[in-house]
Amino acid sequence: MSALQFPPGFRWGTATSSFQIEGAAELRGDSIWDEFCRVPGAIADGSDGRIAVDHYHRYAEDVALMSSLGMDTYRFSVSWPRVLRPDGSADPAGMGFYDALVDALCAAGVRPWLTLYHWDLPAWLPGGWTNRATADAFADYALRMHAVLGDRVRVWTTLNEPWCASFLSYAGGQHAPGHTDAAEAFSATHHLLLGHGLAVRALREVDPGATLGLTLNFTPAYPAGHDDPADADVVRRVDGTAHRIFTDAVFRGAYPADVIADAGAAWPSDLVRDGDLELIATPIDVLGVNYYTSQLLRAGEPSGQPSPHPTAPDAVVVDRPWLDRTDMGWEVTPDAFRDLLIGLHRDYTGPAGIPLAITENGCAIDDPDPASGPIDDQQRIDYLRGHLRAVHEAIAAGAAIDTYLVWSLIDNFEWAFGYTKRFGLVAVDGELNRLPKASAGWYAELIRTGTLCLPEQV
Repeated sequence: MSALQFPPGFRWGTATSSFQIEGAAELRGDSIWDEFCRVPGAIADGSDGRIAVDHYHRYAEDVALMSSLGMDTYRFSVSWPRVLRPDGSADPAGMGFYDALVDALCAAGVRPWLTLYHWDLPAWLPGGWTNRATADAFADYALRMHAVLGDRVRVWTTLNEPWCASFLSYAGGQHAPGHTDAAEAFSATHHLLLGHGLAVRALREVDPGATLGLTLNFTPAYPAGHDDPADADVVRRVDGTAHRIFTDAVFRGAYPADVIADAGAAWPSDLVRDGDLELIATPIDVLGVNYYTSQLLRAGEPSGQPSPHPTAPDAVVVDRPWLDRTDMGWEVTPDAFRDLLIGLHRDYTGPAGIPLAITENGCAIDDPDPASGPIDDQQRIDYLRGHLRAVHEAIAAGAAIDTYLVWSLIDNFEWAFGYTKRFGLVAVDGELNRLPKASAGWYAELIRTGTLCLPEQV
């Protein structure tokens, strides 16, 4: 075995989201995901988030589990419809839940990292993210949460994966609210980013010492034909709406001109108002990176089905059969992760003088039923080991990275896949008992030593 040592002070932890784990749906208002779960066929197994893994009632057990594994950071999200009512008043029980959760984390020595928006938008907001007023409502919600938790929560993420909340949700139709309109997707993108900028500005004013940022998801794409201009162009167009529309707006204060040109009539002419881009580019303190896989693309014929890449309906994913795959069907490509991190540092975060944090990285494995005994999930360990090697290599190449958070702590509701995909370090049986897998013990040892052991290459 060879060994890689992570820097002193490197942060280790895990991440979850409210709708996926909390349950207790009867104690909060409806979100767009509650409504989406009621659409026949929207969720693979017909399930929903009403109970999930009952974290609402079992949070103390889950915090103790994190602490026992040595984790020092927990990234969780707040359910907006749990803490605020349709009339704008605070829900004391909802606020109290997060107050108690943060207290428990602090008592256990686990840093609370709060994400304000992980997709469960209140169902009562008219028009959702297509309505500019939602951005203002989001900034108000951010201040309301800070007033309750800001004395203990020092790291705040505004948005999680706005690409999913815009293009996947309003153009591709795979996520709530399940729409398939390109103009709505571009409107949602802008209003999500505007809400981010408004929230960062508002939080900065009341708490100059807080660490503020957002989390973007990245799926690097490569042309199937190295010398094929059509393949190169389809990669450019996918990259434009998947990545650059967000990174350029946040770090450069402008939307990429080629994305607007590619959008054509789907880009609303009155979308961006004076001052919007300056707000969106309000400086942040950390960029969260979510990474799972990469893709090889070629230009083909549009399938006629709704696409989450409205400027690239002709993008065709090319399989690489020599690569391992996770249970999501995603190819395992840690080298692309390394290159992504180096590129983000070079082009965006390094010039801004801010660090990257790995806010999600993990894999779904077809784990056996926990009733059959302890789960020896070596495939998950191999995935994590390979991707942590990539993080270490990026750091060695000069990328400023200070945090790594596994997705996820526990098997949970995996959005449109329901409970059919398992990402957790911890399994859950029919009685909702928490059952750590082999990967949990492996991760705990990594945290204890800060040393990543790699098998020698044959």
